[in-house]
This record gives sequence, structure tokens and C-alpha cells, in this order.
Amino acid sequence: MPDVDLESINAAFRDFVPHNRALSLEVTEATFEPAIAVLRLPYDGRFAGDPDSGVLHGGVITTLLDACAGASVYFKLQSPTPIATLDLRIDYLKPATAGRDVFARAECFHVTHNVAFVRAIAYHDTAAAPIAVGNATFALSTQGRPAVPDVPAAGAP
Repeated sequence: MPDVDLESINAAFRDFVPHNRALSLEVTEATFEPAIAVLRLPYDGRFAGDPDSGVLHGGVITTLLDACAGASVYFKLQSPTPIATLDLRIDYLKPATAGRDVFARAECFHVTHNVAFVRAIAYHDTAAAPIAVGNATFALSTQGRPAVPDVPAAGAP
């Protein structure tokens, strides 16, 4: 099993996905077996959904969970395979507390030839007090494959 080098993982994580860099997402923990990623989203008032309260916009929490889930898939595959989010289902349980960092933990628990399956949770101090929970599926080896097969239009030769 390869050693976990968080510095290299974070450099690739930020360089490969500029959105991760823009949000200052950081991988704080990584394991390959089980395939678990933990990310930190530092609080930034620019991402508040309600400027009066400072509570983070739900879309930022969605992005955190999606990025964390995707990272866990990479840890499971242990190779640079292109992936794409197929489905992301999130239940928001409470708002994130203004001014506080948010963490996400995701585990890729099953992989088939074409799809990876992940469970994720967002929280402040402990996963036992979640902000949101989610399930995701990712398509594997997506680069260069058409989304829809070439089908001639009706009446075309």
C-alpha cells in the first residue's frame, strides 16, 4: 500500500481542479484502504448565502461534499483515472455555523467496472453532529467517451 503524502495530494488536488483552489479546500486525511478522504473548507465570508448571518451557501457545502467524495474515489482507484459525478444526493440537516471551518469525510465503499459508490458527511467538530450527509456515484474512465452514442437523425441515410 502506498504511503500517504498529503503535501503532494494537496498540490495535485488544487492544480487539477481550480475550483478546489478557489475555495481553499485542503485534504487533511487520506487512506487507501479503506478509501477515505477528509477535507477542510476554511470559512470565507464571500461564500455566505446570507450576508447578514454569515451562514455558508448550501452550494459551497455541495461542492465540498462532491470534491471529498471524488477524492475518496481516487484513493480507492490509486491511479489517475478520469471520473465524473453521476449522482449526488445530499440531505441538509442544519446550517453550518458562521465563522467556522467545515470538514467533510467521504468513503468510496464499492467500485464496479464503470461506477464508484461513495458515502459522505459534512460537519464542524465531529461526524456525529452532521451538517449534511450525502451519497454519490461516479462514472469511471470518462475521458474521450461520448455521452450519447452517435444515432442518425430520423430520415437520415
